[in-house]
Amino acid sequence: MPQLTLTRRVRFSAAHRYFRPEWSEERNRAAFGPCANPHGHGHDYLLEVTVSAPVDPLTGFSVDLPALDAVLRREVLEPLDHQHLNHAVPEFASGGLVPTTENILLWIWPRLDGKLPGARITRLRLHENPDFFVDLVPGAE
Repeated sequence: MPQLTLTRRVRFSAAHRYFRPEWSEERNRAAFGPCANPHGHGHDYLLEVTVSAPVDPLTGFSVDLPALDAVLRREVLEPLDHQHLNHAVPEFASGGLVPTTENILLWIWPRLDGKLPGARITRLRLHENPDFFVDLVPGAE
């Protein structure tokens, strides 16, 4: 049976600061520019989750959308929406990962991988703004 893909989009707003505590203020500013401002800055993110699965001949659906929505709400929206990522997510705390769009996507991936029985994620795309996004494509190295 052919595999179909579908994409669900969810939006969340979050603040973050790019900063390495072991670096001087000058080095942080040189590496991260205004993203190193002490109080951080925010974005309205758009996450696209593309999944692949065969169509169920009884329902006509390839993915249980309410189940997908529940996973996205629990694993992405609840921990990230209206949060300052450096304070709300332990992995992004001072001395941890810098909460770049790339690292946020790498943080999201294991929270979603394997959570939808019968379907697999074929792409995650995180838009930081309308002109910039990062893709994670499982298995593409």
